[in-house]
Amino acid sequence: MPYYIYKVFSFPIRRLEKLEQHQAFRDASARAKALRAASAPEAASSIKMILAENELQAEDLLSQLRAPQPNPQDD
Repeated sequence: MPYYIYKVFSFPIRRLEKLEQHQAFRDASARAKALRAASAPEAASSIKMILAENELQAEDLLSQLRAPQPNPQDD
């Protein structure tokens, strides 16, 4: 399965832009780190890497909002 690298825009609406696709984790991880380092810190976007069977699944997984982790101090 390939690794996809996306630029995720959160403002004004959540939008995904596919940047690259890699077969090896090491290559994808290194490229994602380089893209994150090159992006401006105040940018309204982030770089995400995801493992998926195809582009459709990758975009579906990135579009899902995850529930926040429970805070043990809330008890």
